[in-house]
This record gives sequence, structure tokens and C-alpha cells, in this order.
Amino acid sequence: MVDRNLIREFQIDEQELDATFGDMLDLTSEADAEMDLVYDETSRSYDTNQIVEGVVLSVDGDEVVVDIGYKSEGTVSTNEWAEDEPQPKPGDKVEVLLEEIEDDFGLILLSKRKADRLRDWEAVISKHEEGDVVEGTVVRKIKGGLLVSIGENATATGSRGVNVFLPASQVDIRRPQDIGDYLGQKIHCVILKIDESRRNIVVSRRKLIEEQRAEMKRKLLAEIEEGQIRKGVVKNIADFGAFVDLGGIDGLLHITDMSWGRISHPSEMVKIDDEIEVMILNVDREKEKIALGLKQKFPSPWENVETKYPVGSRVKGEVVNVMSYGAFVKLEDGIEGLVHISEMSWTKRINHPSEMVHIGDEVEVVVLGINTEKQEISLGMKQTQPNPWDDVAAKYPVGSTIEGTVRNLTNYGAFIELEEGVDGLLHVSDMSWTRKISHASEMLKKGDTVKCVVISVDEDRKRIALGLKQLEEDPWETRIPDKYQPGEVVTGKVTKITNFGVFVELEEELEGLLHISELADHKVTNPEDEVNVGEEIEVRVLRVDVDDRKIGLSRKLEATPAEIEQAAAGGATGGAGAPAREELKGGMGESSGPLFSMQAVAKPKEEEEAAEAEAESEPAPEAEPAPEAEASAEADSSDDSESSDESKED
Repeated sequence: MVDRNLIREFQIDEQELDATFGDMLDLTSEADAEMDLVYDETSRSYDTNQIVEGVVLSVDGDEVVVDIGYKSEGTVSTNEWAEDEPQPKPGDKVEVLLEEIEDDFGLILLSKRKADRLRDWEAVISKHEEGDVVEGTVVRKIKGGLLVSIGENATATGSRGVNVFLPASQVDIRRPQDIGDYLGQKIHCVILKIDESRRNIVVSRRKLIEEQRAEMKRKLLAEIEEGQIRKGVVKNIADFGAFVDLGGIDGLLHITDMSWGRISHPSEMVKIDDEIEVMILNVDREKEKIALGLKQKFPSPWENVETKYPVGSRVKGEVVNVMSYGAFVKLEDGIEGLVHISEMSWTKRINHPSEMVHIGDEVEVVVLGINTEKQEISLGMKQTQPNPWDDVAAKYPVGSTIEGTVRNLTNYGAFIELEEGVDGLLHVSDMSWTRKISHASEMLKKGDTVKCVVISVDEDRKRIALGLKQLEEDPWETRIPDKYQPGEVVTGKVTKITNFGVFVELEEELEGLLHISELADHKVTNPEDEVNVGEEIEVRVLRVDVDDRKIGLSRKLEATPAEIEQAAAGGATGGAGAPAREELKGGMGESSGPLFSMQAVAKPKEEEEAAEAEAESEPAPEAEPAPEAEASAEADSSDDSESSDESKED
């Protein structure tokens, strides 16, 4: 602010003062205008994002002061000089990118790194285009692929050169497990796409390899032949084999062609990237498939196997595998034989081979058979021990009494274990002379100790027939015919009532049939109107059939001598001169139903043998309750009824 009083004190004219200050202000304005013109001319030659050359003035800590000829200096961080580059020092010339002319502090912003990248990009673009092959160094792993530094100034760290993108799917023909394994490696790629506006380049190593392999494949298929030995590199391993790169095409080395011996997985023989020699087994040029072999380079151990392991010879081997049907025994590398479960023991009943052997066990076996075409050997373990069936006839002669344990029960008999592995069959028809038996469980239980008589021995078929009733005399030979004479009146208990008659128990396990026609003097339509179960009644013996083991009864107690004589004749055992007789209307049986023939319970021989074989191979289940025999009994009895009615009509 101007002090006017002070001016008046010194008697200075205001007009003169204004003129003096005005001249000075004019001079100042002119000087400022000239300076502004100079600066304006200088600044016009600099634009942002332009590369300019500057001189390093000083290095202060981590900042480098650079003079680019502008009205003020700029700074560049020392981090923009890579470790493999010479560090800046005063007086060095350097190219920098002008990012901003003046910031908030009046400084210009410079970048050496961006200037280097722009120069490297321009160099790459000027020399390469899409489809060209370039060489670079993998410098970094990023999301989705790798960064590869290319260009003349490219460095291993990626500080110089142009970083291009290599997608993970384009790294190799088969995508590697970890693309990071390529870090630091120099690779060749083909340029797929160049985006100049975004300064982005996409490359592919896979396409280049495919083109190279296509040419190599063509040459390989032209010269490869079966039987050749070639080198290859294992590229992939699967459960069924390994893929080997022969140079342009992959061949399959199947697991069965890797070794003459047993292997569980191809990785036991080869590893990825292993270089191996293989034999060409087959070439399919149309499908471009090649089958390879490793074991074929060596002679097969199956040559002259019949000489090394003649049938009948004893050898030792190692158990290498156990299956449900048998065990595989290795005789030597590449030669294995099967011991079937049925060839493991003469006596033991084996449910699974693991009960006898385990993997790694050393066993002695006998060679049973050899199939050289299928490369199979049948072995036996039990043949190394004596067969207990070889002298079973001497140990258990026919007619001798033996003692055994009930091992299994069926509807046709019981299996009696005489010793371990030696069973005899006690048929239901040989259990009792008088009792009708539908199932062996009616007489015996598992684990019972019983005495039997040896009826027959068949060593070839490994069969022993036993009898329980043979321990006693047959009552039908003398006792029953003598005790129950035709015409004799006896007392019995009603055990069962059917539509064709009544069963009467004369004594324990002995029944007779009182036919409906013999229930009363009058015609009977319903037997239950005449008698009740459990009621004791008097009956007359009509006839006794020893052959069929039947007793016919009648409730008509009064009989003439002629009728008794006729009944006796009808109950004869039969012979060459025996008169014809009508069907009996009685027999013996138990409460479950009548038995009209002892042979009725016997099954066909083939069915018995099949069931017997099944019982020997595996334990039978617990015996089920015997099925009701009423239906069959009624059918048989109906036949008797009809024949009787016909006889009466005659």
C-alpha cells in the first residue's frame, strides 16, 4: 500500500510518481512477455507419451535427475534400471518417456521402463507378423498361461523385450501337470495374433510342435517296419499300458507286452520321460497306430516249457495271486500255473483258497497239464500228499460196522463223516425197516455220532453207501408176518383219517390201512363218521405183503374160512406160481402219510449223485422240515380205492 502522507512530506508530485512507476511496469511486462515466448517455444516441442533423450544430471538415493532440455528437470526411479543393466551415473544419455509435463509440484514425469518397452515393441512389430516363429524365454506364470519375453533385447527376467502371452492349452500337445516347470526355459513359438492397439501378442508352442510332428510322422510311417528296434520316450502312462513317442507319432506299449512275468501296473516297468528301446509289433498306417513290445526283445520263457516242467513232476513255486477259484503259483519269471481250489486238498472242504495259501507263500506242486498255445499250466497241491481214497476199501470193508459224525442232512439221506475228507451216504431207505422217512432230519441231527454198516464202496467215484437199519434184523422177514396172520383180530390206534380210509397204528412205527370199504358192513361216505383220531379200535388182518411191506386191515370182524384163505393168498409174498392178487388197501406209515412202497422215497440215481457232489463241494444248509406227503399218499390211495371198487364190481 502507498503512503500518500509520506509522498506529500517529501513534496513529490503524484503525476510524476505515476509516470515513473508506469514506465517501470511497462519494462517489466515486456521482459515477462519475452520470457514467456521463450518458454512457450520450448514447451511446444514436447508432448506427453513421447520418447525423448535426456542427460543424467545426478543420482540422489533412489532417484535419478534427468535433463531433457525442458524448463525443469524430471526424475526417474532407479528401479527402472534392471539388475542386468549398467546403473546410471551423471553424464549418461538415456531415453525416457514423457508421461506428464508438469505435475502438482511443477515437475515433469519421466519413465525409462516404458520407453524401453515401446522401443522393444516397435522392434518386434517391424520384424515379425502373424505366423512367424519366434524364440523367447519363459519369464512368468500367470492366470491361464505363461509370459514369454521375445525380441532382440529380451532378458531372462523380462525387464527388456516384449512379454507375449502363451495360453496353457498351447504349451504342449498334452497339457503338462504344471506349466510352471517351463519357467526360465527358452522355447520356440509361432505368433497366433498381434493386437497393435492393445500392444498384445498371443503365441503357441503347441501349433509349432504339431507342424513339426506332422512332418516327422510322415517320414516315420514311410520307413518303420514290424520287427524293428527303435528308441522312444515315455510320454504317458495308463492302467493298460504306456504311450511311447517314437518321434512324430506315439506307439502303445501294452502292459501285457512289457514283461514275460506278472506286473500289476505299467509304472513298475517304465516312468514318464524314460528313454527306452522297444520292438515294433504292428503298424496300422491307415489309422496311424503302432503296437510296441518290450518283452519281445528277449526269448520267451515258455519255449521248451514241457521239457523244463514235464507233466507229473514236482516243483516249488511262489504264490503270486489268490482268486476265488484258485491260486496262481510262479514257477519262474514269466511262467505261472493255476492250482484250482479242487486240487488243493484231498480231505479239507475249502470255501476259499485263502484258507490254504497266501500271497508270498512257497508251495510244492505237481504239474498236472500244460497248454503251450494258451500258455497255461495246471498244478495240484493235493497230489503231493497220499490220497485217502486209495485205501478206503481196505479201511472200510463191505459189511463192517463203522462209527461216524453226521455232517449234512438232505431229503434223501445223511452224509456221515468217517474221517476228514471221507464221507459216506446213509440213504433214507436204509435208516429204518418199518418207518417211512421223508427227510433225514426225522432220524438224525447234525453232529450226531452214529454207527452204520458199510453196504458198498466205490473208490473210483469216491462213494461209500451206509446203512443204519442193517444193524438190526429185518422184522418183515419173520416177526411181522408171524405176528399178524390173516384173519387175526388185533387192537390199534387211529392215527390219521383220509377220504380213502383210516391208518391204524398196530405197534410203534408200524401202521396198517383200513380202507373205507372195510370200515363197516354198510357203505361209508365219510370215514370221520365212523372213527376218531386217537381212538382204539379192533381190526382184522386181511393180508400182509412182505414185498411191499404193507398190512391191509378190515373192521368187519366176522369172516368165513374161505375169506381168510383168500386174504392169506392175497398177502403172499409172491413167486413164480403165486396167484394174481388185487392191490392191497393197507400198509405201514407214520402220521404224516402212508407209505405204499419203500422205493417211493428213493430219488433217481442221477439226482442223488448230483446232490451228493454238491454236498461234497460245499456244506448244505440246515435241513428244512419234511414236506407233507399227503398229496402223494392220497393220489396213491385213490388208485388203490379205484382198483378196489373195480374188484368189488367184478
